[in-house]
Amino acid sequence: MAQYRVVKLALPRRSGTPRVRAGVTAVALVLVVALVVAAVVAWLQRPGAGRGGVPAYVVRLILPDGKRPIDLPPIEGPADASRPLVVIDAGHGGHDPGASGAGGDHEKALTLAMALALRDALLEQGRVRVALTRADDRFLVLQERAGIARRLHADLFLSIHADAADVPDAAGATVYTLSDKGSGAMADAVAARENRVDTVNGVALDGQGDTVSQFLVDLSQQRMRASSLAFAGLIRREGEGHLRFRDRPLQQAAFIVLESLDVPSVLLEAGYISNPQDVRDMRSRPWRNEFGHAVARAIEIFLASQNASPNGAGVAAL
Repeated sequence: MAQYRVVKLALPRRSGTPRVRAGVTAVALVLVVALVVAAVVAWLQRPGAGRGGVPAYVVRLILPDGKRPIDLPPIEGPADASRPLVVIDAGHGGHDPGASGAGGDHEKALTLAMALALRDALLEQGRVRVALTRADDRFLVLQERAGIARRLHADLFLSIHADAADVPDAAGATVYTLSDKGSGAMADAVAARENRVDTVNGVALDGQGDTVSQFLVDLSQQRMRASSLAFAGLIRREGEGHLRFRDRPLQQAAFIVLESLDVPSVLLEAGYISNPQDVRDMRSRPWRNEFGHAVARAIEIFLASQNASPNGAGVAAL
């Protein structure tokens, strides 16, 4: 049977009671922390570290008060101001990524790439002027996007987006125009606008009376809806063989961004970011170039037809 020997180890004894030793440790810790904080404060308040006693790590930003309109984007293309102007809107941007794909693609990046491709195709032809609501990754509210087209007195407004759906086989492009529901709400807002100094097709609403003003608004909406539908049909026609469309490619919806009273406006969902094939297309530069040229042809045909039409006065010849 094995034999075991018990060995006792003698540990050195500390003086003082446990409570006193803990108190001394706490005081020492507080002193160390105080010394560190004092050193940091002294460093931050050194000459040149800040102005007016404000530490250097404080950053002050002047935010807009919302009363001043955003700056207008540059107009590219021919210097001739009589040439028609197209405003292209790349959907989403900034802190609003839009829809996201399974591969990490964001709608805001794809829409900007397609908007730039369309701009390049139009400038290549050299017959129209072009402005982008955004040429980089910035955020704009919906009213600002349509407002840019209105303030620039554009002849056409096109907003580019990428759709998303949980349905696995959802694919293809859709061309939207403003619905009757959205137009009706817009008519009420325009007719009651403060100071009533807006114009509809060059006719001032101010002083016309409620009935006449409402009639002018409704008449303008009917013309703009008809023009928008015509442009949507041209995108469908010129995109055939170049773009893949949904079974029902022409639809209407109450998109706020389309609420432009006197500008033909269309929202183009170029494809589904939730569909792998559509995403591969939108990522592809050759596809985007083809997309840009197809939509550019639709734009030029539309503007030429507007100029030839009796109701297309004010649109320059191409």
